[in-house]
Amino acid sequence: MPNMSFDQWSKNKGCWNPYPKDSKNTTWDTANHGLSILGINGATPEYDHVAVSGPGKAAVKVETKQALGILVAGNIYTGRFLKIVKMSGAKIEMGVPFTGRPKSLSGYIHYIPGKIDVASKNMKNLIGTTDNAKIEISLREGDSLQVVDSTDDKFQNEHGASYPGTVGYGVMYFKQDTKGYIRFEIPIEYLSGNTPTNIVITATSSCHAQQFTGSTGSVMYLDEFKLNY
Repeated sequence: MPNMSFDQWSKNKGCWNPYPKDSKNTTWDTANHGLSILGINGATPEYDHVAVSGPGKAAVKVETKQALGILVAGNIYTGRFLKIVKMSGAKIEMGVPFTGRPKSLSGYIHYIPGKIDVASKNMKNLIGTTDNAKIEISLREGDSLQVVDSTDDKFQNEHGASYPGTVGYGVMYFKQDTKGYIRFEIPIEYLSGNTPTNIVITATSSCHAQQFTGSTGSVMYLDEFKLNY
């Protein structure tokens, strides 16, 4: 897929986008379309701290921040941001067309978690514990891409292996400071022998951010994603 090395970026009215300017192939997207209105970006290009150096090389820096008193985790995902919902959420088209059956997703991550300082009412027990990052991959079949509303209570159950049409799935959590870049590899467990029609990859610096829980200041650098066969 395009830009799995996260080298290509453009900026439009203060919003950083992980694709070239005027590109019709927007494989990756972020929450920046909503956040940049408030003057912040949760995912930005990183040119100095990269896993693989060289001319034109970049990584993506993903950060958890607060906006209008609400916790917002930086993220990057395959799909397309559609619109802002209720100021604190978004409607997103998840995934892009894809028909392969890779055995794993690999790449490089440098994660610097903070202590959780913002939590929703039913997650107050996590205050003071270390934040976690998450990278998730899902291969699905179906005639259309999934459209989610992040303010909907069902959103959390629409990402995982139980989502209808899931052919293969893998997830990895990062629970401590990696002290620099480390290589990760997420095995994909196949639930059927069917051929996928789309692929969803998501990465976030705070895994509980959809419940408005996380650490303001958790930072994750990602670079050089690769699908392995």
